Amino acid sequence: MNNQTCKIMIFSLPIVIIMLSLTLFQNEILMIMQDYIERFIDYLKSQRGYSQNTARSYRADLEHFFNYLEKKGNTGEIDLNLIDFHVIRGYLGGLFKRYKKTTISRRLSAVRTFFFFLEKNNLNEGNPAAEISAPKQGKYIPGYLNIDDMFMLLDSPEPVTSNEVRNQAILELLYSCGIRVSELTGLDLSDIDFKERLVRVIGKGDKERIVPVGKKALSAIEKYLEETQVVRKKALNSTKSFSNPLFLNKNGERLSSRSVSSIIKDFVREYNLADNITPHSFRHTYATHLLDGGADLRSVQELLGHASLSTTQRYTHVSLDKLMEVYDRAHPRK
Repeated sequence: MNNQTCKIMIFSLPIVIIMLSLTLFQNEILMIMQDYIERFIDYLKSQRGYSQNTARSYRADLEHFFNYLEKKGNTGEIDLNLIDFHVIRGYLGGLFKRYKKTTISRRLSAVRTFFFFLEKNNLNEGNPAAEISAPKQGKYIPGYLNIDDMFMLLDSPEPVTSNEVRNQAILELLYSCGIRVSELTGLDLSDIDFKERLVRVIGKGDKERIVPVGKKALSAIEKYLEETQVVRKKALNSTKSFSNPLFLNKNGERLSSRSVSSIIKDFVREYNLADNITPHSFRHTYATHLLDGGADLRSVQELLGHASLSTTQRYTHVSLDKLMEVYDRAHPRK
């Protein structure tokens, strides 16, 4: 080894040590951040009563935020106390080009709640997201089906295959009970009371409610259960789980919300329905048809499992339009 080589090695050694130290420091910070996130998610579920799906969404939103900080290349900003109002505003500003306002609001909410948790537990000084306003949302009215389209869908040709029988039962239950897609996929067989015509639903925040179910929906479910007897016995024998999912996929496992969305999309294409029809549209259709039929708003609120009446009121737009037509036609002094 010549003198020149030795000089290069001696000169390079401090740089290697510095780079190694930086890497170890960054890894330590990432481990601390991951620990904070895990504690935060546990707090959401155990103390705030958030559902698994909501907690999962918050985790994904926080990971998206910290990935943004890493990609910026400014490792100092991973220091929580250096994440300020301007850093978060910069993050949100980049989201406007690619995401809907509802997504941006949800991600801001996740970051704000995370820093609130850290501040409350003396893990950070202040909440840099506390004074940042969410983007103003446009008035969102979910898609819905009128009675003719709804009955056309439900009175479709007699299902033949197991999947067709299952999909028919899904349509009937969504419309009969007005439940969320996550509530539908979370149902176990034991949640259906065939005799009393009731369904036990676990909603947001793991809140339980009991909703009535129609005879046609129960008939569709019974047909589906007959069709899947063999698959269910096999699934129960091969798993240690005590749950018995109502709706199964091709592998005999619990059907996912994504699969239900795909099923509804297929029906939308097949029957040439509006593009904005989703599983949630059945919930909106259910509420709208109840209100049109004379149901009072408080009862619909209970059936839907809404904590606030104002949430239920957005489902009344069609009914109010109908009332205005009646008023304009019937009132002597318009």
